[in-house]
Amino acid sequence: MKRANVAALAVIIIAGLGYAYWKLAIPTHHVNLRSELCMLGDIDGDNKWTAADLKLLEDLRDAPFTIASDRTFLADLNWNGQIDTEDILILRSLVAAGGDPYVAEASFSAPGASFPRPRELYRYLIVDQYRPPPFHALPYKWSNGSPVARIGGAFPKRGAAPYPAALGVAIYSEAVRLDAAWTKRESGLTGIERDYALGKLARVEALARDEKAFDVLLGLIELVEDAETLTTRGQPDISLKVLRLRDHLRELLRSPQFAAFESGDLPSGPLLKVISQHVRTDVGISCDLERPAKPRDVTNLENYLQRAEWQYYKSTTTQRDLTSLVQFAQNDPRYLRAVSRTSRKLTDVAVENHNLPMVLLFREAMRIHGGDKKKAVGLLDEAIRIPYSWIKAIPRQALPGSVALDNFLLPGNMEDGADKSRHWNVFGGICLYKSPHEALDLALKREAQDLAAGGYRPEALREFLRDMIANLNGMYHVMAVNPRLMDSAN
Repeated sequence: MKRANVAALAVIIIAGLGYAYWKLAIPTHHVNLRSELCMLGDIDGDNKWTAADLKLLEDLRDAPFTIASDRTFLADLNWNGQIDTEDILILRSLVAAGGDPYVAEASFSAPGASFPRPRELYRYLIVDQYRPPPFHALPYKWSNGSPVARIGGAFPKRGAAPYPAALGVAIYSEAVRLDAAWTKRESGLTGIERDYALGKLARVEALARDEKAFDVLLGLIELVEDAETLTTRGQPDISLKVLRLRDHLRELLRSPQFAAFESGDLPSGPLLKVISQHVRTDVGISCDLERPAKPRDVTNLENYLQRAEWQYYKSTTTQRDLTSLVQFAQNDPRYLRAVSRTSRKLTDVAVENHNLPMVLLFREAMRIHGGDKKKAVGLLDEAIRIPYSWIKAIPRQALPGSVALDNFLLPGNMEDGADKSRHWNVFGGICLYKSPHEALDLALKREAQDLAAGGYRPEALREFLRDMIANLNGMYHVMAVNPRLMDSAN
């Protein structure tokens, strides 16, 4: 072997050993984390505690949620998960001390309060870590004629035990958020939007009178999502028709006729005719549930092209996208409350346990993808397929009968698993790739085939109705949700 080749080989070996040592022996490569040092109270990001930061924090009294959502965690100087008056006191002392935390600590005086140690005013956080926004706990001046002031003013209750107290803080924060959205949207609400909102508020007020705090909180979160992302303006005509059909299917599930069918006193034919009539009247589609047509034309090239586009958006979902969504699902307090609503088998008649969590997940998926709905649908489609094997390791007898096993972070009862989540997302997505009318037609044909395969038995018809309710919820929200609605509201 020539001397030059030997020298080249030696250089390659030495370089390889050097790289291996650098990669394997240097401990910094064993921790694959990118972190940043965050300065609590530095809301404007200039690395100082100044009057500008104090003004931003004090402005939250009159204009809640004006701080960018990715910086609200910086306003929680006392680490209690809330933006409250103590946070303002601490920041006021820091500003008065010229930004010196030691001087501020020495001069701080407030009845029953202590100043954080200077090191506690800094947090070293992973760059991609999800940072739950603190609850709003500052005194708030409700808007004139506020529809939510009575609810928000009743929480949190003094002297409550820790869990009710935590629910109360979340209810107050959500009520303030809803009032702020109502103030922006009220003048531009259409008649149907106003009636819809006031009807929901009336139900939440009734729950508050019955002291059902958890249900009050979820009702307010749902109203906030409506106020911040939904409007009838600019929507296709079919969007409200979809909700009308959904409500008729819910009513049918609770009807005496369906009860008579389940008990064997009524054949399936009359119910199928009622469903077909609702479909024809509400959305203008004719369907024969007893002789269902094939869902898709296999000779239509466009179907394959749309499937390829869908698959493209799914395959371009990155590990970072999935990690961001999972971190949201693991840590966001609003989502965790919404997804924890489960019920025993066959008691979630209206498929209510799935809709709000899926709305929150879809909104977060759109945030991750800059508002691109097709990418958001692809991300959710991939997330629904993630198995969480650790939950399956827990003995079934140790779990409540309502908890879904196949994907613990997604909405679902034991009877549904992630099935209704997938229905919500798939048919919502088809509205984007085809059209709302075609998505609805395809949903009816697919579910009708399953109904026929189930022999039109009571359990098959119940599943048909519940699957269609999940489909319709997804169609409406994927069509109508606009996460930037509040940005353009006057």
